[in-house]
Amino acid sequence: MDASRFFSLLLILCMTLSAQAESEQVQAAMSIDRAVQLYGALPRTSKMRVSPNGKLIAFLKSTTDSSSVLVYSLEEKKVVSGANVSEIRPHQIYFMDDDHLILVASEHRRVMGFRGRFDVSTAFALNTKSGDINQLLRPGEGIYAGQTGLGGVVGTSENNRYIYMPAFVAESATDLSPDFSLMRVKVSSPRRPKQWVKGDKDTIDYFMDGEGNVVAQEQFENHNNRHLIKVPAERGWKTIFSQNTVIKDVEFVGLTPNYQSLVMINENPATGRIGYFTVSLADGEVSQRPLGREDADVDHVLMDINRVVHGLVYAGFTPDYELFDASRQSRVEAIIKQFPNEMVSLIDWSPDWRHLVFKVEGLSSAGSFYLASEGGEPRFLANAYPDISPEIIQPTAVYAFQASDGMTIPTLLTLSLSQAENPQRMATVILPHGGPASYDRKGFDWLAQALAARGYLVLQPQFRGSTGFGVEHYLAGQGQWGRKMQDDLTEAVHYFAKGGLVDPERVCILGASYGGYAALAGVAFTPELYACAVSINGVADVKRMLKDERSARGKDHWVVAYFEQSAVAKDYSDDDLRAISPYYAADKVQAPVLLIHGEEDEVVPIHHSIEMEDALSDADKLVRFVTLKNENHYLMEGATRQQALHEILRFIEPYLAE
Repeated sequence: MDASRFFSLLLILCMTLSAQAESEQVQAAMSIDRAVQLYGALPRTSKMRVSPNGKLIAFLKSTTDSSSVLVYSLEEKKVVSGANVSEIRPHQIYFMDDDHLILVASEHRRVMGFRGRFDVSTAFALNTKSGDINQLLRPGEGIYAGQTGLGGVVGTSENNRYIYMPAFVAESATDLSPDFSLMRVKVSSPRRPKQWVKGDKDTIDYFMDGEGNVVAQEQFENHNNRHLIKVPAERGWKTIFSQNTVIKDVEFVGLTPNYQSLVMINENPATGRIGYFTVSLADGEVSQRPLGREDADVDHVLMDINRVVHGLVYAGFTPDYELFDASRQSRVEAIIKQFPNEMVSLIDWSPDWRHLVFKVEGLSSAGSFYLASEGGEPRFLANAYPDISPEIIQPTAVYAFQASDGMTIPTLLTLSLSQAENPQRMATVILPHGGPASYDRKGFDWLAQALAARGYLVLQPQFRGSTGFGVEHYLAGQGQWGRKMQDDLTEAVHYFAKGGLVDPERVCILGASYGGYAALAGVAFTPELYACAVSINGVADVKRMLKDERSARGKDHWVVAYFEQSAVAKDYSDDDLRAISPYYAADKVQAPVLLIHGEEDEVVPIHHSIEMEDALSDADKLVRFVTLKNENHYLMEGATRQQALHEILRFIEPYLAE
């Protein structure tokens, strides 16, 4: 690290820490039990939404034992309806209209005709006046029973009486290859939904015009690797877009406000950034020049229940917005300016954009919700974590270093208030993100905060293969599992140790999903580097992972091709897969390893951790394996999240102690 750059960073860190560490109590490292209680808990309030008329808000209220969706009247200043949703795990809620709230939930259960248990997505309609809940689609009512995704909504009718949902529909009881059709569901009485459009086995999505008419369907032909957009024609369907590709490298996300074009997210060849293009539904013509900035990737779009796109959200450690309506853009910018140095996220809006909901995260809050109605100042609604005061929020900083081959690696640092007086040679946790096609943000990260509260420096390098930093950065990670992607983490340790921030004798690596793989790869392939490792729901055997994907989806499926291209080179052998699998290098591991896995994980099955434990035990390595009961891939349950955090903090403590 260049000395002048290091001392500049050190000065910033000292000023940041000293400004926040105002008492001896804050400067002391937090106890494990206290950190688990505060940071391991689920957010008390989440999923904040506003009704179209701006008179109601709805949100998820969680405790250790239960979860409820509550509907609150802003005029009456009281809860007017709600429902206990502990059994259905809602992960998304939104208003369809003033009278109905849509809940998209998941339940881990058996699926008729299949072995094992699966995360089954389902949608419900909650009446905001009565509190009654109706399930919108049910297997067996013309709906194929052997499917796990019944929570998708692609549009509504003009009067909101009907909602349109895709589902696999079998022709008969013996039909084992059902078509992906579009169902029309009456919201007030969803029994007996009607098959509105008959799809086929290659259909993957539908787009509608807000009046109950399908304007396009998206298909992917896995058998010949063709990505298609078809529009209604006088006889059947007409193809307007066709691309030969092994994996989907463009994403169709919504429609323009006039319903004349699809919105497509794709690489801008002129800038190497992910941009926003339009595809005409009349003739399939793709806009030559994307909308949006040339210096940032489009992360996602802002769209309503009918998937009309109103603006762009740019990637980065903090989100940046571009609304297509100039007056709306001015309002959003003005509100964000009222919260300087904070991460401000636009999370909901009314159809007329008079009422906007924001979430604010940073040194002043672990997550505060505000309602900004037209003509008024932002109104505080609730705190996500009311027990976490600003005085105990661990600050973050951003720094970028160059890898040995010249690749820039942006890095997020979460700093411990207990190190305010001397932020040097700190015990450090490397925390690689999952995905790996993902990236970290500067908002409240419960795991990074808990680790920093215990006195550790947390480094989150955005290794090559991460999204959000340009196509070149993402593509540089293709085929680099266990290789250059892992090297970026290794070089982060060396870089910040050389600069004096990291104590190289006290470094652990911890991650979930792909991050769990990276943690295992770290101690397997660079055994001298880490004092310990923690893998949460991590991949241990890449060969087995690809086998599982082929078995679940079919060898020709584009998802299989994605994982093949992401993990290894295009042409590979079993030996290549073994070479990047920590499972086959268990005998090389020197550091103690903690394995944590949800027993109901369907993304990375628990057998990865079971087999890794066996391999490490057979090699006489120090390993501990913790199974999280009734937990899936995402640590959605409060009790098991706290259990996992307690295990992590207790496990790493002796290896990071001075």
